[in-house]
Amino acid sequence: MSELRWHPFLGEWVVTATHRQERTFFPPEGFCPLCPTKPGGPPTEIPCDNYEIAVFENKFPSLRTPPLPPEVGGSDLIPARPSDGVCEVVCYSPDHDATLAGLPLRQIRKLVRVWRDRYIDLIARPTVRYVYIFENKGKEIGVTLSHPHGQIYAYPFIPRAIGNRLDAERRHFERRGTRLAQDWLAEETKDGRRVVWESDAWIAVVPTFARYPYETHLAPKSHVPNLRALDDTGLDGLAEGLRVVTQKLDRLFGFSMPYIMSLFQHEADYTWLIVELNPPYRTADKLKYLAGSEAACGVFINDTLPEETAARLRAL
Repeated sequence: MSELRWHPFLGEWVVTATHRQERTFFPPEGFCPLCPTKPGGPPTEIPCDNYEIAVFENKFPSLRTPPLPPEVGGSDLIPARPSDGVCEVVCYSPDHDATLAGLPLRQIRKLVRVWRDRYIDLIARPTVRYVYIFENKGKEIGVTLSHPHGQIYAYPFIPRAIGNRLDAERRHFERRGTRLAQDWLAEETKDGRRVVWESDAWIAVVPTFARYPYETHLAPKSHVPNLRALDDTGLDGLAEGLRVVTQKLDRLFGFSMPYIMSLFQHEADYTWLIVELNPPYRTADKLKYLAGSEAACGVFINDTLPEETAARLRAL
């Protein structure tokens, strides 16, 4: 069962998906549902003995097409609606022990092209309002399948946090005639202290407003609203930036860094494609947990200075 229920105090949809209780939780040693199916071996989600990059619909989706009818009828105060949408899994490599940071650059170039293909397909569907491409990496994030993979959610609504971003970008554009990300990147570039890496066309920074100690944003220097707008050169630049930033994070404390990676993009001309990576570690042996202020009020407390954490990443 999966449905959407309205949260009247926050003004956002909550997904109720009880069937996800049955999803794979730390599979037994020697079996991974995201590895290729080997001859004579147990079947996995990918019915072939090898692949480059695999995309398939999540077996335990939060959103589905066609959706099931809601279990409750809802009311004017708390409406309910079907969870119409798409949840896909993107496997980066057949190698179970690989990570995005360790993939050859040519493989990451393929991956970003798959992302673009899926974005173009999903955003064109009449019921889809927002396409969110992301990766949860590491047990610290709550990941139970260690095979290198990401996910794509195609929502039938614009999530509240995304709506806030879009509203801020729209208001800035209407007020100043320039794009918010354009002006922000100009300030970061002029200051320079929070720049982690840059090429001719891409830049990575720990932003002035970082909520996590090593939060890193990767963005094109020129206006690109979404993956659709990237040509082959732009996609290759994105792949290079992803590889550099994830390798820096891995070298930071000497272990493969967990993170949540999010691609923020939209069809509106005033928006800007930004890849955001949020690793949970603040030191080699201390995690940043979301406690009362962050989880309940959305007010993050960063106990490091972005200028110092950026300098450390830049030096790696």
